Amino acid sequence: MSKGRKKRILIAKPGLDGHDRGVKVVARALRNAGMEVIYAGLHQTPLQIVNAAIDEDVDAIGLSILSGAHNTIFPKIIALLKDRGASDILVFGGGTIPKKDLEKLKSLGIGEIFTTGTDTHAIIDYLDRTLER
Repeated sequence: MSKGRKKRILIAKPGLDGHDRGVKVVARALRNAGMEVIYAGLHQTPLQIVNAAIDEDVDAIGLSILSGAHNTIFPKIIALLKDRGASDILVFGGGTIPKKDLEKLKSLGIGEIFTTGTDTHAIIDYLDRTLER
């Protein structure tokens, strides 16, 4: 990320999950914190998400999953980013993700997981700290 440029964050709802109230709250909070937010919308495939992230030159991808497909979708997105030479894009996620899956997802390359009910300030603080490095 270059100095003086706003952080660019792609927010997406992968898979068949159609509940988007939480992800819209997060998108608005990030925007209110001064970040540029691209909301990819509902029912995005991993390939669509990765293509949009590269096309939009984002610094991070935020994924919201409530469907239970996190162990399939998150690793696929990480693999596609690596295949496309874009593994420098930070990936973080949130939603209904069991605690037992958190460390596995982080070991695959997911930067952080914010479970249901996380204060949006925690997400903003994490992105500010992580993307400044």
